[in-house]
Amino acid sequence: MIAIDLAGRTAVVTGASQGLGETTSRLLHEAGANVVINYFDFGPNRANAERLAAELGPRAAAMEADVRCPERVAAMLDEAVARFGALDILVNNAAILRDKTLRKMDAGQWQDVIDTNLTGVFNVCKAGAERLRDGGRIVNMASIAGFVGFFGQSNYAAAKAGVVALTKVLSRELGKRRITVNAVAPGVALTEMGRSIPEEVRAAMLGNIPLGRFAEPREVASVVLFLCSDMASYVTGHTVHVNGGWWG
Repeated sequence: MIAIDLAGRTAVVTGASQGLGETTSRLLHEAGANVVINYFDFGPNRANAERLAAELGPRAAAMEADVRCPERVAAMLDEAVARFGALDILVNNAAILRDKTLRKMDAGQWQDVIDTNLTGVFNVCKAGAERLRDGGRIVNMASIAGFVGFFGQSNYAAAKAGVVALTKVLSRELGKRRITVNAVAPGVALTEMGRSIPEEVRAAMLGNIPLGRFAEPREVASVVLFLCSDMASYVTGHTVHVNGGWWG
């Protein structure tokens, strides 16, 4: 049996108190990594992150940071290094939705999404690159929206397309240190966010997916796990599509 072993490595997963971030944290931990469960202190996020960290045990820690704030991101990563001794993996998962058509979207709704979904990735990558050990991994969560361009998602699609471009650039800049930088572009996964899509819209979406179903969160997280592993040591600058064959 070929197994992925991340023992002795430390991963930080942003936006990890629920959804794909939570599932990814669980899977990286299952593979042996120390895991920092990042959360933004809003609503139930703190309680969820702390509950997950307690469940996973001493190789996990919940740490608060707003990815929009470079200073707070840097402090969180320093805390992660102090707690676990090093930093090896960054998974940029934190994201928000503010869907509106161009006519109805205001500047604040545009900026909120860009600040979290794109600038937040930049902030974590910039601070992380200074702290990652050579041979580390960065995995950025993109989206099918950045390629298809769904109605009412100009802010979200633009941010996720920017994540793909940022990934390509950073793969070149960090390659000399053997740090790989890749992205994962899910279709719709059955997370809290996925289930919030109106039923009639979900039904229409299913008609575009050759596999005839939405993704389970673990199916997306498994691709992240691969990209974080030694098995993907020669993969960088790529976006892996996990969409069941849905191409628009």
